[in-house]
Amino acid sequence: MTRVLITAVPFGEVDRGCLDLLEEAGVDCVRNPHGRRLTEPELASLVPGVDAVIAGTEPITRTVIGAARRLRLISRVGVGLDSVDLAAAREHGVAVAYTPEAPADAVAELTIGLALSLLRGVHLANAAVRGGAWTRLPGRRLGAVTVGVIGVGRIGRRVVRLLSAFGARILANDLVRVPLAEPVEWVDKPTLFREADLVTLHVPLTPSTVGLVGPGQLAAMRPGALLVNTCRGGVVDEAALADALRSGRLAGAAVDTFVDEPYRGELVGVDTCLITAHMGSMAVDCRRRMEHGAARNVVAFLRGEPLDEPVPESEYEVQAMAPAPAE
Repeated sequence: MTRVLITAVPFGEVDRGCLDLLEEAGVDCVRNPHGRRLTEPELASLVPGVDAVIAGTEPITRTVIGAARRLRLISRVGVGLDSVDLAAAREHGVAVAYTPEAPADAVAELTIGLALSLLRGVHLANAAVRGGAWTRLPGRRLGAVTVGVIGVGRIGRRVVRLLSAFGARILANDLVRVPLAEPVEWVDKPTLFREADLVTLHVPLTPSTVGLVGPGQLAAMRPGALLVNTCRGGVVDEAALADALRSGRLAGAAVDTFVDEPYRGELVGVDTCLITAHMGSMAVDCRRRMEHGAARNVVAFLRGEPLDEPVPESEYEVQAMAPAPAE
């Protein structure tokens, strides 16, 4: 019987139809025994003897892939591929699939929700009232500020569409200036950091985006500016962000993704940082689409049919640009 390791957490809780799909195909499903993001050693100990992995964001490294002698497919629940060593997968004859469109709407809407919370101080007001204070905090409207959007791909385009409904002035930056129906001003990154009241990030984690927002970029932002990160933790220098918030240089930040998760770092102690637990895709309809898509990719592969959403060659090329590790 074909064995599939399901490491993604959660999986099948919103709608167990994805599990039914696998079971109907005669798959023996092995679940993540820890109920959280696995470490590399934990994953390496679980992959021997499995034919496919339905993966979350755990590190599927060369070591892990080398330990999985029978592995033939990695099916990602979601879009990010920074946790999967694509070169190692290709060398070992392992196909890789993902579900890039499914989480986009949920992440875009959470981004807008976080932006509104920062602008109106919702998280600060909530803490104040619970602490016995009744303080009416002055805030800003989304339609009255300049928002910088870095990364105008699947999610960034949706964020631009939602922002335009509020009437915000939108500055956009990406490697490619994609055509948009909404009015935006395409600018370089220095201009965006300098002019935006709020910056929101929507880029993948690649060699060129690691540390994209560091001390220099944070220092260049307007005094009292805000930052939202719902893409990947490594894009932002977390220590530098904590310093900028503690000093009052930035008025606030909202962060949904971190380098190490579950996150226990210094931003937890910074009141002006709104922290969520990598929940961008955790809308019921989007989660259902992601999990069903990942399961369908497995079933199609086992039947010898084309994958619904194979990872394109461009993703392999991006990872290949990474510098060689120091010896």
